[in-house]
Amino acid sequence: MSKPSAPKRHLPTSPFKAPVTPPPKLFAVGDKVTHDMYGLGRVIDVEDGIAVFVDFGSTRERILSPYSKMSKL
Repeated sequence: MSKPSAPKRHLPTSPFKAPVTPPPKLFAVGDKVTHDMYGLGRVIDVEDGIAVFVDFGSTRERILSPYSKMSKL
């Protein structure tokens, strides 16, 4: 069994630039969103930092963080 790898540290004395991490996506109730698999929808509930519930019209889905396939419109 292997342990999950930890993110690499950036040393302040390193001659290389620090890796850029995108800011986390934040959604609020009522936001219009698009998902790569489900299409257009509206956020109906938010679990802080864990998941969002989205109404896509024909289905309601719980989308887990980090929301890589979903973006706000």
